[in-house]
Amino acid sequence: MPQLIKDRAIADDRWTLIRDIDQFATVPADVPVIVPLAFWQPQRDALLARGNVGVWLAPNDDPAALAGDIGQLPLIAVDFPKFTDGRGYSTGRLLREKYGYTGELRAIGDILRDQLYYLHACGFNAFAVRADRDLADALKGFGDFSDNYQTTVDRPVPLFRRREASDGGVLPA
Repeated sequence: MPQLIKDRAIADDRWTLIRDIDQFATVPADVPVIVPLAFWQPQRDALLARGNVGVWLAPNDDPAALAGDIGQLPLIAVDFPKFTDGRGYSTGRLLREKYGYTGELRAIGDILRDQLYYLHACGFNAFAVRADRDLADALKGFGDFSDNYQTTVDRPVPLFRRREASDGGVLPA
């Protein structure tokens, strides 16, 4: 069974990612699947009736397309086709902060250790790290930095405001 990083631990991946829609017909009905948004939209009701279905978003997909379905999806994946394509970071933040998604938010595609800390800051909690990379080594990516200056999904107050609060509002000269 393939593995991934979920909630900062290595875990078995019980979901089947459907990249080619022709593959969908060969997946048994009791196996959880992650389908592309373009397949989800016209097949939504049938897929919900099937159960155990997640949706993956391509870099050009608008997360607003899932706004009405947020509460019914146990998993949303965001595709990073290339390491250098950062559009998915914004998608992750929108899903968490604007649309209130609380389920598994998975990064898929060209995912490497160097991205994990930043993806987590944007709300991702599951990472399908590239198959040619070591998951145990990738886990170390969460410890690459001790803090961040910017706001994050789980820490909405920037560092300078946290420092102000801890210093009683007095900024150093």
